[in-house]
Amino acid sequence: MIRDYQAIQKTWFLRGKQRIIKTTGKHLGVKLLATLDYETGHIVWQEDEHYTAETFLSFLQKVVSVYPDGKIVMILDNARIHHAKLLRPFLKEMNGRLELVFLPPYSPQFNLVEGLWKWLKSDAINNVFYHTVSEIRKNVGQFMDEIMKRPTSIIDRLCIRF
Repeated sequence: MIRDYQAIQKTWFLRGKQRIIKTTGKHLGVKLLATLDYETGHIVWQEDEHYTAETFLSFLQKVVSVYPDGKIVMILDNARIHHAKLLRPFLKEMNGRLELVFLPPYSPQFNLVEGLWKWLKSDAINNVFYHTVSEIRKNVGQFMDEIMKRPTSIIDRLCIRF
């Protein structure tokens, strides 16, 4: 989740002149879902107002449509929506073509998408005040569009090479 009140990331300022980041105090934000193909650097992502089982199902359908052939193995954390009963009919319909593999609890270091969120926050979110959620959406979209122009840089930054 990218919120409209962001923390100050590492920055510098004159002694005694701490940088102040405004906030709306509304606690609004953007919920993001993404998957990263570690071989190609291709990212499939979507943002939504809500992070629900229905949203996640919609995202899985999007991923399957982007990759119409072959088996898809998706590595996930253990968020409740990733285990929702609502997903079962869709996964059964996929007949094993889409496999969800769950990471052990409290192991974000194994999830490549966590690195993507860290990159996004450091380059487009932190140390910035956004007046509206639409401004956040615009900058998130621009960030994603820019990095996807260079998939090899995504691989170099986020993927483990064997």
